[in-house]
Amino acid sequence: MSGNEPQSAITSHAEVGVLLTQPRRYRAFKAAFLLDRGDRLNGRLAELARPAPGAHVVDIGCGPGDLALMLARRTGQVIGVDPSPQMIDYATARSRDVANCRFELGTAQALPLPDASADLVTSTFAMHHIPAPRRSDAVAQMFRVLRPGGRLLLADTYPTDPLRSAAVRVMARFAAHRTHDTDHDHDHDHGDPMAGVDIRRYRDMLRVNGFEDVEFVTVRPATGVLLATKP
Repeated sequence: MSGNEPQSAITSHAEVGVLLTQPRRYRAFKAAFLLDRGDRLNGRLAELARPAPGAHVVDIGCGPGDLALMLARRTGQVIGVDPSPQMIDYATARSRDVANCRFELGTAQALPLPDASADLVTSTFAMHHIPAPRRSDAVAQMFRVLRPGGRLLLADTYPTDPLRSAAVRVMARFAAHRTHDTDHDHDHDHGDPMAGVDIRRYRDMLRVNGFEDVEFVTVRPATGVLLATKP
């Protein structure tokens, strides 16, 4: 989540990206940042995603499984994918009584799923963790696993009011610095720390990879969302 996770809970790998390895600490930190409005935010994201009854959903970079479990209450089958074994184990333990939700180890840039197997793909607070040279691969994978007419929702931290803007920008600066160190590239505009987490930067990437009807909206607290459709 926008690079503001506790540093002791993070490891980095050149091909996989940034891994969050302490799910309980991550959830506690995220709850504090969102002022305990995480459930409200996930509910709003689920509303924007509009999963149809019985839809097959993939949540990429699912972390501890909060959004995936929220979506599972609204639709058919939900699969959460994350590169962190600790997150997958934690999310799986939380979903033991949820028959229509499961979690698999995998990366966004090499999804372990068949072509055209999902009606909806979501990925929240995760794109900036993927190595910058592999983000286009991740978007291509999202396109691949969606069925024609399927929807995509990408979200990341974004200041939705003046009072939170300064805090988000400070945390974005740390995110940009850390991801730059991991990627060894020049993908970030260091003159603007928000460039590291601003989800709007992927609009052209979505279109290049075949997505249409790309739309940007903001959601409180502090979240920017891209919505798109596979034709």
